[in-house]
Amino acid sequence: MRNNEDRFGGSLDNQEAPVPAITQQQTETFSYITPKELIDIPSKGLYYPPEHPLHMKESIEIRHMTAKDEDTLTSRSLLKKGVAVDKMLNDIITDKSIKVENLLIGDKNALIIASRISGYGAEYETKITCPSCNVPIQHSFDLNDQQMAYPISEEELQKLGINITSNKNFTLTLPLSKLNIEAKFLDGSDERNIIQKTQDNQKNNLPENAMTQQIKYFIVSVNGETDRRKINQFIDNMPAKDSKYLRKVYKNINPNVSMEQQFTCSSCDFQETMEVPFTSDFFWPKR
Repeated sequence: MRNNEDRFGGSLDNQEAPVPAITQQQTETFSYITPKELIDIPSKGLYYPPEHPLHMKESIEIRHMTAKDEDTLTSRSLLKKGVAVDKMLNDIITDKSIKVENLLIGDKNALIIASRISGYGAEYETKITCPSCNVPIQHSFDLNDQQMAYPISEEELQKLGINITSNKNFTLTLPLSKLNIEAKFLDGSDERNIIQKTQDNQKNNLPENAMTQQIKYFIVSVNGETDRRKINQFIDNMPAKDSKYLRKVYKNINPNVSMEQQFTCSSCDFQETMEVPFTSDFFWPKR
């Protein structure tokens, strides 16, 4: 015991150990280098115009989520404005010339999934109402189980009668009206506007028109006409066959992340392949 007393400078029972000052060198040991990773994007940069920072780029570098990013995701003011997730994504993208509002929706979806995995892991548990027995079931999805829908080849586009323009829009001819359409791939800004208009309609008890709203945002011109009033008037009166064709083409050529997974109901054993739902549990897991 004597040796221990000598080592600590006196009796352990009677002497209060001094609290040493934290040196700069010790402070630096508390620093933590947040990991970064490159995230493959569905568009491969092919559908961004030359002036865009992601033109011909196949990936985006992000850092992993931190506690500060959790503050962003739980900010009441940001949640009320509907911009909490976008703010978080803008914060974790390392190249600050890239803005979420200018990302194609499929590329944005890839970042959302990657950031969620980095923050809370790939297991995503949420409540699913069984389509067969209507019983609410807690179901777990694996966010690593995803498939990229990359841009299709020029040869395949030509077979569909589709051409990509120099500014990365696409053109096609509608099957019934035979009108020539120029359309663009929707980005984060378009997505936010569509959601806002849908919410406004709900608040004002107006009919939901999410389908035509989406078409109004991605059609750039009709037979060379770019006047928005005339284009919107055409869309409101577009033959259903043309509308269905346009939506089908857009879905088939739009680069995106496919999150279809198998669901099995623990109550009635019903099985179905379903799109993984992005509920409030996605960025706000209960455990």
